[in-house]
Amino acid sequence: QVQLVESGGGLVQTGGSLRLSCAVSGRINRVNVMAWHRQTPGKQRELVALITNDGNTNYLDSVKGRFTISRDNAKNTVYLQMNSLKPEDTAVYYCNLFLVTGMNYWGQGTQVTVSS
Repeated sequence: QVQLVESGGGLVQTGGSLRLSCAVSGRINRVNVMAWHRQTPGKQRELVALITNDGNTNYLDSVKGRFTISRDNAKNTVYLQMNSLKPEDTAVYYCNLFLVTGMNYWGQGTQVTVSS
C-alpha cells in the first residue's frame, strides 16, 4: 500500500522560508511524477510544482524563482523549498504521486501560513 506523509508546514512571516518534505512508502514504479499542490478555502486545488523521476521540473508562474522542487529517488522523498514567502502562499499544501500505471496518490496535507 502506497502512503505519502508530508511534513514541514507551519507559520512564517512574509519573506521567510519553509521546506516541505513528502516521504513515500510502499512499492512504486520507478517512472513517476511527484508534485506539490495547494488549496485555500473556496478555491480549486492548484499545481504548484512537479518533478519527473529524471529531474524535469515545472512551476506555477507565481512561485517561479521563489520555490524549488527536488527529489531523492533513493529515499522516495520529494521536497519543496519555499523562499520569499508571501501571504498569498498561505494554503494547505498536498503532496502528489502520479504513476505511469495511472494510479494517483495524495498526502494528507500540511498547512502553510504566511503572516503579513
